[in-house]
Amino acid sequence: MAATGWTEAFLEMMAVERAAARNTLTAYAKDLADAEGFLAGRGQALADASAEDIEAYFSALGARGLSPATSARRRASVRGFYRFALGEGWRKDDPSRRVDAPRKGRPLPKVLSRDEVDRLIAAAAARDGAAGLRLACMVELLYASGLRISELLALPTAAVARDPAYLIVRGKGGKERLAPLNDAARTAIQAYLPARKSFLPKGTTDSPWLFPSRGEGGRLTRRRFSQMLDEAALAAGVDPAKVSPHVLRHAFATHLLEGGADLRSVQKLLGHADIATTQIYTHVAADRLKAVVESAHPLVRKRPK
Repeated sequence: MAATGWTEAFLEMMAVERAAARNTLTAYAKDLADAEGFLAGRGQALADASAEDIEAYFSALGARGLSPATSARRRASVRGFYRFALGEGWRKDDPSRRVDAPRKGRPLPKVLSRDEVDRLIAAAAARDGAAGLRLACMVELLYASGLRISELLALPTAAVARDPAYLIVRGKGGKERLAPLNDAARTAIQAYLPARKSFLPKGTTDSPWLFPSRGEGGRLTRRRFSQMLDEAALAAGVDPAKVSPHVLRHAFATHLLEGGADLRSVQKLLGHADIATTQIYTHVAADRLKAVVESAHPLVRKRPK
């Protein structure tokens, strides 16, 4: 195969054999394009780069001020690309093998308190008319079920037919899981459904999406939802910098652990393949519980400073 088609073939393999999600494929494509752009400045193509070229690229990532997560993902994308090229016999070596990846620290996730979540939901519901019903429904769903924003926006209307007690969600890698719906979320859905038609694209009488939009894609975008969430945070007196769709997912997990849920159950509810990913929430919950004890326990409060 001509070297110009290697990237396309790699992405096709990731989609077909690894069942990579669309967002993952987009990220891989951007990462490889970034590496290609850097190597072009050295007079090299991605397919022909030497180990010295890749070492220079990896070093440059650290010097560009990128977040540890972004740098690590770009290294992983390049490594995956060369492993694929080696396996296909297109290259006789893997130029990324000799370059050690730096350790990446995992920051603790931002978490909202229960009071902040309650205020956020109330502020969302206080918006006028259909917009308020929609936003309150979306916030309730994220917090009640621990959905990723991509999973929320991809929900079909059929998913909430007959007022279900749980959703069947297709997450990363196409894997399905059950996501619970509490009474508050189910009530919010039923309140929103009659108003849903006001968001249908012009000239249409229906849409497969639970959250349709008149925009080009036919459904609400994550960018627009984030904007609405920021507005609700301001109205609730919560710092918008603390609020995002993913923070509501973090709050779902942390509040479950604080309430006594076991780690394996939270892992399944979040759709994590590796329990190590879920364990970070135990640190958050422990820190919050320690703060509660130190601020509320009478013996601690009486202790001389």
